[in-house]
Amino acid sequence: MIDQIAAARDAALAEIDAADTLDMVTALDSRLLGKKGALAQLKTQLGGLATVDEKRTAGQAVNEAMERVAEAIAARTAQLGNAATAARVAAERLDLTEFAGKPVRGHAHLVTQAWERLEDVFIGLGFQVAEGPEVETDWHNFEALNMGEGHPARGEFDTLFLDYGESGRTVLRTHTSPVQIRTMLNQPPPIYIVAPGRVFRRDTPDATHMPVFHQIEGLVVDRDISLADLAGTIEAFTKAFFGAEFTSRLRPSYFPFTEPSAEFDIRTPSGDWLELGGCGMVHPNVLRAGGIDPEEWSGFAFGFGIDRMSVMRHQIADIRDMFANDLRFVEQF
Repeated sequence: MIDQIAAARDAALAEIDAADTLDMVTALDSRLLGKKGALAQLKTQLGGLATVDEKRTAGQAVNEAMERVAEAIAARTAQLGNAATAARVAAERLDLTEFAGKPVRGHAHLVTQAWERLEDVFIGLGFQVAEGPEVETDWHNFEALNMGEGHPARGEFDTLFLDYGESGRTVLRTHTSPVQIRTMLNQPPPIYIVAPGRVFRRDTPDATHMPVFHQIEGLVVDRDISLADLAGTIEAFTKAFFGAEFTSRLRPSYFPFTEPSAEFDIRTPSGDWLELGGCGMVHPNVLRAGGIDPEEWSGFAFGFGIDRMSVMRHQIADIRDMFANDLRFVEQF
């Protein structure tokens, strides 16, 4: 029987060695080591041997043979598995170093270009950049800016209210003026800041309006600040941003958060006047809301649309074109 066991073992090993696919090895595993395999059949014949020693010797030989076959199957499975993995990797290999052409570098959006250029100009004039949240309280957005309950100016903003906290007290900011209040509350004078950012109003999109747009506002609070300082700052900004051939003027106006208030215009080299934004001396009530004594300190504020600056600078007929993501438009700038 020992010779039969050895012959069955060698035959099984030869079949395993000849198998060249994982499916074949799996089939051999079931057939050679299953109950109907040659080695299993020999194991059932152990009871017919004459002596205990013969049974022990033959049983040990069968077990060793089955272990050899199992080890051979495992080794062949691993070998073929590695080969299959290597073949798949080779077939699916991508040459990530392939150079298909010169990469195309994009550029900043028109609004971003204007935003960054405005920041550079005002930093050059001695201002710091301040930021604030886009979701604001009613107090920061209106009341601290001298627009109490029922103030007619509040209706002009077409505010977007949020379903958060006390009803009607949380808004998407309608201007970046709340940053001025937050700065005064958190920083003692002197204050020289500009606050660029995104703002929201319930506007219907058209050639000159968008419900989401961008503003930049400035605030100066110091001793002995006058309207002459405001006019000088607007003029310096105009020439720095638009060019030395441009100039500016102030026209009397009304804003609840400044007194006196003015609109400021720029004059182009052709002599045309273009309205740019609003400005004025900070109202004493606004200074008090920011925790600043108006008897000791004074200041001025100004603000205008960043999107409008882009439209004017590049002579764009429809503001919506800047946000349509049409490459024919974008690639021009």
